[in-house]
Amino acid sequence: MTDQKTSKAANAMWGGRFAAGPDAIMEAINASISFDRRLYAQDIAGSRAHAAMLAANGILTDKDADAIGEGLLTVLSEIEGGKFEFRTALEDIHMNVEARLKEVIGEPAGRLHTARSRNDQVATDFRLWVRDQCDQADEALGALIVALLAQAEAGADWVMPGFTHLQTAQPVTWGHHMMAYVEMFARDRGRFRDARARMNECPLGAAALAGTSFPIDRHMTAKALGFDRPMANSLDAVSDRDFALEFLSAASICAVHLSRFAEELVIWSSAQFRFVTLSDRFSTGSSIMPQKKNPDAAELIRAKIGRILGSTIALFTVMKGLPLAYSKDMQEDKEQVFDAADTLMLALAAMTGMVADMTANRASLEKAASSGFSTATDLADWLVRSLGLPFREAHHVTGSLVALAEKKVCDLPDLSLAEMNSVHDGITQEIYSVLGVHNSVASRQSYGGTAPAQVRAQIARWKKQIG
Repeated sequence: MTDQKTSKAANAMWGGRFAAGPDAIMEAINASISFDRRLYAQDIAGSRAHAAMLAANGILTDKDADAIGEGLLTVLSEIEGGKFEFRTALEDIHMNVEARLKEVIGEPAGRLHTARSRNDQVATDFRLWVRDQCDQADEALGALIVALLAQAEAGADWVMPGFTHLQTAQPVTWGHHMMAYVEMFARDRGRFRDARARMNECPLGAAALAGTSFPIDRHMTAKALGFDRPMANSLDAVSDRDFALEFLSAASICAVHLSRFAEELVIWSSAQFRFVTLSDRFSTGSSIMPQKKNPDAAELIRAKIGRILGSTIALFTVMKGLPLAYSKDMQEDKEQVFDAADTLMLALAAMTGMVADMTANRASLEKAASSGFSTATDLADWLVRSLGLPFREAHHVTGSLVALAEKKVCDLPDLSLAEMNSVHDGITQEIYSVLGVHNSVASRQSYGGTAPAQVRAQIARWKKQIG
């Protein structure tokens, strides 16, 4: 079909209001088929449900509904087989599918659009697609959590430095650190599930904005498409994209968590830290420095938040000033969500692969945990617990001991009892029982603490919950 004929076909579908086809610039800015073709499966599913409902309520004959249903399956097969010709002149996925349906089955195709509009059609398609993405994110996060649990279980009692301000703070366990990310990604999983539950209402049947005078059954189409219920207000149904915004918001928070973990992997895999070794599958070399093993996958994951957050801000900006109901501005909603969803799924898959493959270097972790006066807080706690000092005084005494150790270029356990008594004469030999990093982590028995027993309890809870 020539472009001129295609334009005429498009205008015929609009109706008699438009006598001439749009010029090339208008066609280019108006068309969305280059990206919304991704909605083909959802569009066809929605149309099949709509046709079946129209027949059930006497609006279509069974013969026409059957022809439409079978014809749509033919179109679906053509698209999935790569045999479908998408036409820019037909603007979007809805008109492309309907035009091809007419070529396949003839006149009954024109009855499909009874009691609906492209406004409720696209709102339905898009909700179905975003709902699928929530499910995929949920599944991907589950796989990442499983990989983290395996790391946590392997190193539940391996000591490592815990940091604040990227300075050594207190010793923790490798398992405890891994479990921190389990908690974060589990909350991300919950956000996608919550978003899915909220968006699971069906816009189909809202028509252009005011509903329809045809005796349709919106509960039937909602059920057929797996929605909990039809949306209760036709204006709201076609005009809001908060479900997409909520998905993007959840994706942005998840990407922040991925970025933070990626940053740690970049640091930990460096020659200065050597906390972890990343597998060759998720590293690259240097073109001129043969000793280099670059954590490129982690660095790229760290950068992905820029794209996802950018998409989030872009869609918020598109939606912020739109009056009810539908405006063409909302055509700019999909590319942002498509890109963010693709980016998130790739980042989740890469992070899961890195976590599953990486090796924690226990000796390096323990050596680092024992440096930097990491048990200073344990010393202060002992002064409070055993000598009855107010914590502020104990803090001062401990600070003086740290200064003494720094002067002698040693760590706290290396100070003699006489040297400790020079700062406070009440200190006894018992102090050395709390200064070892293993003793330190074992003492943190409070719920959610780093003690190996607590870590293993949390691992068991999560394994049961995710199983």
